[in-house]
Amino acid sequence: MEAIKRMRRLRANGTIRSMVRENRLSCTDLIYPMFVHPGIEPMVPIGSMPGICRYSLEAFGEALAEVVSRGIPAILLFGLAEQKDEFGSEAATDDGIVQQAIRLAKSLYPDLYVIGDVCLCAYTSHGHCGIVEGNRILNDASVELLAAVALAQAKAGVDMVAPSDMMDGRVQAIRKALDESGFEDIPIMSYAAKFASAFYGPFRDAADSSPQFGDRCSYQMDPANGDEALREILADVEEGADMILVKPALAYGDIIYRAKQATGMPIAAYNVSGEYAMVKAAAEAGSIDEKKVVLEALLGMKRAGADLLITYHALDVACWLADT
Repeated sequence: MEAIKRMRRLRANGTIRSMVRENRLSCTDLIYPMFVHPGIEPMVPIGSMPGICRYSLEAFGEALAEVVSRGIPAILLFGLAEQKDEFGSEAATDDGIVQQAIRLAKSLYPDLYVIGDVCLCAYTSHGHCGIVEGNRILNDASVELLAAVALAQAKAGVDMVAPSDMMDGRVQAIRKALDESGFEDIPIMSYAAKFASAFYGPFRDAADSSPQFGDRCSYQMDPANGDEALREILADVEEGADMILVKPALAYGDIIYRAKQATGMPIAAYNVSGEYAMVKAAAEAGSIDEKKVVLEALLGMKRAGADLLITYHALDVACWLADT
């Protein structure tokens, strides 16, 4: 008679489970998204995202101390405009809020890795991620502006740029603009597979970036399409992306897996605002154990193939990992 395959032998106690564990979470996996605004109010809580705030520049500098003290190696910066216009002009100015925040972060904590989100939606009066003509979002004209935003961030001292707009050809245009200006060493983390997701709602509160008409389905991806996501990813790799980002994460583990298998490149997963808010609401209701659910979800992203995790839970996760 054949011997039973006794898989449970290697689950008998915590010691052996830890020894054979295939995936682990580390603080070095974490990227913490942060919002800066041009106002004087130090911290403006985001009602739909408990524990997350918009920071004034002064408060942002103070908040970075906690990020660094918890061992989180990187932040992803988002800014809010002081004055919006149809072109999102503030995003590309030398004194734009993100550029100011980059300079401040690098002056206070030179080793903190600062990633700049490159998009226009928080700066445009219409809330779309590019230039609008009638009801159309223009691709090539938008790409030109996005390259200018990336260049402004590079001049401010950013470590990496992360275009999130989903315009065709923007990685190539940004790479060209950076290289021609002497910033050939700045990498690009491309939001290569960013889906038109219902999970983004709380972020739009945080960044004040809701579209004033229509939706973003003409440029962000259809959630039904996995093969198209691979084509987007491979196109961005060909254009010069150094790292690929999949957004959202929880419902898109298959895309994370396929991206890793197809490219072998570093993959980031964005654990987005709606995913964060759902966990917080369920924890507040006493329906789940927040710590266990968060760690399990992040481990699932790593198991799918993610190397880096952009998550609003980062401060908590860093504390939990330190206690284990």
